Amino acid sequence: MKDKEDMQCYSNKSPGGKVLDACLLSLLKNKGEDYGYGLLDEMCNIGFCQGDINMGTLYRSLRGLEKEKFVTSKWVESEQGPRKRVYKIEEEGIKELDKLMVFLRNRKEIIDIILDYNESFAN
Repeated sequence: MKDKEDMQCYSNKSPGGKVLDACLLSLLKNKGEDYGYGLLDEMCNIGFCQGDINMGTLYRSLRGLEKEKFVTSKWVESEQGPRKRVYKIEEEGIKELDKLMVFLRNRKEIIDIILDYNESFAN
């Protein structure tokens, strides 16, 4: 079993919140910067369905990441419609993403153990 500290991600968020944060930070690391609906579109492209993620939850997560100084945001003019708030990952966000990846890999190992154990009784 992993070290208890490796299993935690130094936050009080639920595992689901950590998954969303990891996804958002990973997308921002890859894209450089993007706005909320752009991030949601990208999440759909990698396998999340729009119905899986509430926009309010997505924006709360982005605001939380900004409060923790993992991302910054700025308002930019849009060619179509109102201004958009664009988010960018910061160095601290990249460090947090690395921690989240360790957390998720460890969680995946535990989930695989449980699935394998359960499947051993399925036959």
